[in-house]
Amino acid sequence: MLRLISADLKKDKIETLAVPVCEDKNIHSDASVAAIIRKAKRLKEFNGKKDQTITLYDLPETTAHRVVLRGLGKAAELDAETLRAFAGKAVKDCIQKDLTALWLAAPDKCPAKTPLSSIVTAMMEGACLGNHRFDRYRRKKEKKPLKSMVFVTTPPTVRKLKSTVSRVSKICQGTTLARDWISMPSNDKTPEQLTRMIVQQAKKQGLKTRVLQEKQLQQEKFGALLAVAAGSRSKPSLVILEHRVAGAKKSVALVGKGVTFDSGGLNIKTGGSMADMKSDMSGAAAVAATLITAARLKTKVNLTGIIPIVENMPSGTAIRPGDIVYSYAGKSIEIGNTDAEGRLILIDAMAYAIKKFKPQLLVDLATLTGACVVALGEKIAGVFSHDDKLAAAITAAGMTTHERCWPMPLPEDYKELLKSDFADLNNISSTRWGGAITAALFLSEFVGDTRWAHIDIAGPAYGKKESAYCGPGGTGFGVRLLTELLEKI
Repeated sequence: MLRLISADLKKDKIETLAVPVCEDKNIHSDASVAAIIRKAKRLKEFNGKKDQTITLYDLPETTAHRVVLRGLGKAAELDAETLRAFAGKAVKDCIQKDLTALWLAAPDKCPAKTPLSSIVTAMMEGACLGNHRFDRYRRKKEKKPLKSMVFVTTPPTVRKLKSTVSRVSKICQGTTLARDWISMPSNDKTPEQLTRMIVQQAKKQGLKTRVLQEKQLQQEKFGALLAVAAGSRSKPSLVILEHRVAGAKKSVALVGKGVTFDSGGLNIKTGGSMADMKSDMSGAAAVAATLITAARLKTKVNLTGIIPIVENMPSGTAIRPGDIVYSYAGKSIEIGNTDAEGRLILIDAMAYAIKKFKPQLLVDLATLTGACVVALGEKIAGVFSHDDKLAAAITAAGMTTHERCWPMPLPEDYKELLKSDFADLNNISSTRWGGAITAALFLSEFVGDTRWAHIDIAGPAYGKKESAYCGPGGTGFGVRLLTELLEKI
């Protein structure tokens, strides 16, 4: 349970109080908190430097049994992400100690560059996300999430952010739902199973749902999507989710790549690069969870989610390098590499979204290329768009949520690299260089005049190591980003 209150720290019963501390400036106006910080800084082992931590017990300044102080470094460097990470770490520390509740003192004297509302919101996000655990496959669940997280701030801030508690909770629920889907092993999320899970959750929130099964996909001539699915025993699907609002002035379509496991097909991946391919449906998870979150928030945008779901496997029925297939849009595609499968299912979904729903804006989200990870690392997504304003809006949304995005080029002359001697396009570039760019250019051939952006989340969608407010596995990257974007465009 998440709460935002103003309270007297000398009267309320508190098990654990977490306090963020700067080394060079007091960022709390509460007299009790300020006195506790002064006492802590008299100790040689603590002065507020980044990541320093000290725990004090049964202080006269507060009823809290324990007060955990964590250093943030210099006040001038303080931002929302620093406080988001602080809250996540504080929650995780409590979980490790088998505690059940945590109070967090929200600073209210931070530098002007970071509004108080942004800091409190970020802290609540960090706490909610840090409280999530993916442990459904553990027989013994030794560590349990906290039952209560209480944020203490000033009365004016409580009044101003009264509705924010519910909003943050709903967005974080969407993010952790995406995390669970991504971290789930592929044997429990075949295309059929993932389709059912998404539809079930969507219906609970009142979203209109429709699923195109294999026979319908064949009738509608989803040739590229079906080609990817051809080697698997599991049947493909196209999940369509709709969130409609009376009087909405904007219509947006989101498309998410849903490859429940990517072996590479006949161009099979090596063992190491195949290990985490259960996460190749991270785009689908983020899009589905964003639609579910939009329904919970009653976002005032007509929103459509188009989610192609397949498994890419090698077998006697799999597509081969050199095969030529026809996309939903009618263009012929030579298969240069069966491991360039994500773009094939995306183009059919994107073309369908444009034809059937005519959105004003189309955004696709996909773990598309290892080349994007080489370019930007594991923590930043690449944004590709011919629309500079749209790319800037996505980048700005990522700055707010700390789901960082970087605008990437779409040079027209690189399209030459996708030429085929036998078909309209090849699904792979004729060179190994610039793979993220040529993949995005391939997608761009199927959007026409629709405002469009492609977000390559191959790096930040999945983490092998624990971070401040995320465990190892799926990160849910994109849910908060897209939610922020929908509220600002």
